[in-house]
Amino acid sequence: MPMKRSLLRAGGFHALAGAITLLFCVPFVWVLVVSLRQPGLAPPQQIEWLPNPAAWSNYPTIFAMLPLGNYLLNSLSVVLISVPLTRLVAAWAGYALARLPERAALILIALAVGLRMVPATSLWLPRFLLFSQASLIDTFGALIAPALMGTSPFYVLLFYWAFRRIPAEIFESGRLDGAGAFGGWARLGMPLVGPTAVTVAVLCFVHYWSDFINPLLYLKSDHNYTLAVGLRMLQQLDPTGWPLLMAAAVVMIMPVLALFVLVQKAFVGRI
Repeated sequence: MPMKRSLLRAGGFHALAGAITLLFCVPFVWVLVVSLRQPGLAPPQQIEWLPNPAAWSNYPTIFAMLPLGNYLLNSLSVVLISVPLTRLVAAWAGYALARLPERAALILIALAVGLRMVPATSLWLPRFLLFSQASLIDTFGALIAPALMGTSPFYVLLFYWAFRRIPAEIFESGRLDGAGAFGGWARLGMPLVGPTAVTVAVLCFVHYWSDFINPLLYLKSDHNYTLAVGLRMLQQLDPTGWPLLMAAAVVMIMPVLALFVLVQKAFVGRI
């Protein structure tokens, strides 16, 4: 009887997970299908599983219309620098916050939550003036600079909560073995917060990869634009060219999906 209940519970869980997965996959499938329609056609009024004929030439066409390859490399450059830097700074800050006395930690947590509530629009002008003084306008430095502060207080709080769950005795024993603050973070803390580190990396990747406002504000040269800005430029070139626009959207979505698939092992092995 307990075995039967266990099987039913597992079957129900997988059925629910499959239904939720299907729900999230349908929009992507729709975008993929529209990207294969003949240029100039409007989006289908109902679900069309495979256009006949499929216009695979839409993908080379969008790279011919705009230097999307260059924009793609620019986005990758920003992401490859910003994500590790954010992960490092946020992990340092979260670890330091977790090792503080409770009263001091609560004050800093309240400050982090307050900063999280500040509207992003109120930061545009101060950041633009600061970046102008630092000669960072029209450089990738303006996009990467937030990573020097952990990008978002939310990432710092994620690491804080993860490090807070680790028993203090582990760090005390490490200190007795000669591990300092940095050694305790690197050799004891980080291996135990692997899922949190992966989560922050994924969230940070999506943040910088899909960022549109910051490149639009701080970049002026066409050769420095990122893929998000290129997607908007393609829409302005041909507002009714939905198949081409959806093809560009697929190009932008695929790296995120690939990353999601790659990091599954970091979670599945710990469940």
